[in-house]
Amino acid sequence: MEKKIFEMETKDRPREKLLKYGAEKLSDNELLMILLRHGGKGYSVGEIAKNILPIIDKKGIHLQQEDLVTVKGVGTQKSTTIAAAYELVRRRIREGGFKVTRPADVYPLMRHLGDRKQEHFICVTLNGANEVMEVRTVTIGLLNRTQVHPREVFADAIAERAASIVIAHNHPSGNLQPSTDDLKVTKRLREAGELLGIPVLDHLIFSSKGYYSLADAGQL
Repeated sequence: MEKKIFEMETKDRPREKLLKYGAEKLSDNELLMILLRHGGKGYSVGEIAKNILPIIDKKGIHLQQEDLVTVKGVGTQKSTTIAAAYELVRRRIREGGFKVTRPADVYPLMRHLGDRKQEHFICVTLNGANEVMEVRTVTIGLLNRTQVHPREVFADAIAERAASIVIAHNHPSGNLQPSTDDLKVTKRLREAGELLGIPVLDHLIFSSKGYYSLADAGQL
């Protein structure tokens, strides 16, 4: 069971860690705990944060208040606080305009997903100037040829008139070497991209500590 904030050692409390090390050193779970402030309805703040993370992973920057109220322990106060924070980010910070000089440059945009316990398959769409348009989570779960279908990967890319995409997924084990399924998925999506005129520039396998580029390794 997750400890309550007051049960943690002072040095391990999210707010104190932020003050000492900076927000960028905190995990997504810890950042959420600061926004939530405390638990509720029989759930610790850490448990609530963990239950919210999968929704944030799926919705991304498009998260809305109504997406959060179904989570146990989240009421109007917590859901509106997080929704307000996301709206402020939407208004002030845009992924678009982030220039990519090589496909692996997109790694910082997804590194925060590197510590997830399930595999998150990501699609990054790029315009003709190699600027990032969107970063989306396509699927959450074990990576295989059935779950990662070209229509899910390319649907938004086609709608946005993307010039190219970079695909990526995390390895919860921390081992960044591609599996047989990784290579099969890459081949299938690369072939689909060639047919659609939206080339797959790279497939990154990543963790919170680093990445493996199939393009750099000559395996694309």
